[in-house]
Amino acid sequence: EVDAGLSFDRQASLDKARKLIGLYEAAGVNRDRVLIKLASTWEGIQAARELEKEGIHCNLTLMFNFAQAVACAQANVRLISPFVGRILDWYKKAEGVDSYAPAEDPGVISVTRIYNYYKKHGYGTQVMGASFRNTDEILELAGCDLLTIAPKLMEELQSADGEVVRKLSSDNAKLSGEPIWPELTEAQFRWAMNEDPMATEKLAEGIRNFNKDLQKLRGFLQESF
Repeated sequence: EVDAGLSFDRQASLDKARKLIGLYEAAGVNRDRVLIKLASTWEGIQAARELEKEGIHCNLTLMFNFAQAVACAQANVRLISPFVGRILDWYKKAEGVDSYAPAEDPGVISVTRIYNYYKKHGYGTQVMGASFRNTDEILELAGCDLLTIAPKLMEELQSADGEVVRKLSSDNAKLSGEPIWPELTEAQFRWAMNEDPMATEKLAEGIRNFNKDLQKLRGFLQESF
């Protein structure tokens, strides 16, 4: 994972990612087995564009807005991690509701739209739904390329009755009406983020929290050694 404090520095992100890959390769681990995690800022996505050209594959995280997903696909990144539950959290608070029907969950709608867009237009970027709050969200995204599921929710799924019905598929995606976007400019990307208060707030919050965790880890290591 590239330091969260570098999320707005393309060159520093490139340097850090290359250094990390160098350490893995020095230990005998091929770069094809490693994913470099970067925040889905404009700078992070553009760093990933260059890294992918070098055979260094990337996981773009803290994704909350469709423009982030489009930019990642245009940059040919290997994997994105849209945060389903964090999107839900924001809308529950903003709209003053306790819950949504599974198919109306804002996080589910966001990931479904991204998945359909990628499959409809032939992008190779994989979608890995993350940050789930309940099993209904997971079941609504059955068929997604990848899902990262907490042990507690895995146990709930394991003990549940009933059949898991595939909701997302390439065939269904082809029926979606999302037209392909032209190549995004930096100005267009930043305007899309500016117009989305949820994405703006959750991206900034996520970067701050990742950075706090990094500082805690550094402090722990300094005390330990």
